[in-house]
Amino acid sequence: MKKITFMGAGSTVFAKNVLGDAMLTPALRECTIALYDIDGQRLEESYVMIEALNRNINEGRAKVEKYLGVENRKDALRGADYVVDAIQVGFYDPCTIIDFEVPKKFGLRQTIGDTLGIGGIFRALRTIPVLQDFARDMEEVCPDAYFLNYTNPMAMLSGYMQRFTGIKTVGLCHSVQVCSHTLLNELQIEAKEPLFERIAGINHMAWLLEITDRKGNDLYPEIRRLAREKNRTVHNDMVRFDYIEKLGYYCTESSEHNAEYNPFYIKQGRDDLIAKFNIPLDEYPRRCIEQIDRWKKDYAEMIEKGVKEHERSNEYASRIMEAIVTAGQYEIGGNVLNTGGLISNLPENACVEVPCLVNGYGVHPCRVGALPIQCAAMNMTNINVQLLTIEAAVTLKKEHIYQAAMLEPHTGSELDIDTIKKMVDDLIEAHGDFLPKYH
Repeated sequence: MKKITFMGAGSTVFAKNVLGDAMLTPALRECTIALYDIDGQRLEESYVMIEALNRNINEGRAKVEKYLGVENRKDALRGADYVVDAIQVGFYDPCTIIDFEVPKKFGLRQTIGDTLGIGGIFRALRTIPVLQDFARDMEEVCPDAYFLNYTNPMAMLSGYMQRFTGIKTVGLCHSVQVCSHTLLNELQIEAKEPLFERIAGINHMAWLLEITDRKGNDLYPEIRRLAREKNRTVHNDMVRFDYIEKLGYYCTESSEHNAEYNPFYIKQGRDDLIAKFNIPLDEYPRRCIEQIDRWKKDYAEMIEKGVKEHERSNEYASRIMEAIVTAGQYEIGGNVLNTGGLISNLPENACVEVPCLVNGYGVHPCRVGALPIQCAAMNMTNINVQLLTIEAAVTLKKEHIYQAAMLEPHTGSELDIDTIKKMVDDLIEAHGDFLPKYH
């Protein structure tokens, strides 16, 4: 009987998807599921949900356990084969609010703030210490488990785990699976499956390097033509379509994310740019508020209806577990250390997103070679920040936080160095005990 531990089980809808997928997988249906969280109410809601799902779609085959609080964390992890990580340290209130409101006082605006930008830096700084604790416990009670990380900022957190712990870690994101289909749907290109695609880069900025139909026809010429035409109108993916025109390639994550990963689109006093590229400033806080307001109603409806159905999602987690358990084969887009130069023109200590083959022996990253030079250059502007943020978390040196913020493309293009340092100091103070002490 395999054991799956879900860290951050209060992420009820996501837990339902991943664990519901496992219950629909014959090789995993009789697993032990350990739900762990530090929020008692959300843990209980998820426990009720997963138990109902187990009864209704799995005939009660799984054993569902719940563990509340740090004092029970080791027991939740003990003997786990797979640990799914979906935590948010500091919650929306206060930490996401701090990530957005403090920089706003300095004129720095963001859209999402969970991957890069000053918000992504501080989300990593408050999350890595928690992952350090997870890793220490795992090394003691489940040293051979796979750590399947879904928490952002993906490259910083997965990169930390891969470089500074002994835990087998792969970072998983939703954006690779939907990249090509999203693009083709937006451009109303009807391409019959199976498609061939090649995607590589870094999380949220991996590049769709090749896309052909089942007859081997290159779809990019038509994509480039239609993308230029569509960007003459206002729509919700204008930044990525601008990438296609200016850089030659589409990338995996949405335009609202990519608007803040560079110095090009969000600028003080340039409301014309915000309007031209339809950029939703403060988008993530808005989503958080809507989700919080909607959650009680959604939960009540789910419980009333009995959680009787679940369709297997396109999340990678259950398919990774299944391939390992059954010695099958499955391909994913995984976030792994660039060991041996999987992407030859990015640094080996970077966390990159590349095709990986999963089988009975585990997760095996595939060598991609060199990215187009402009794509590698865009990735490097983000990797610089990721590496410096990890360095700050490991050394606890404040100077590395300053440097990460200085080299962050959007921040550095908007603020001078002294202002950046003042903003970082204010963010550290505002976060209080959610951060360790830096020197």
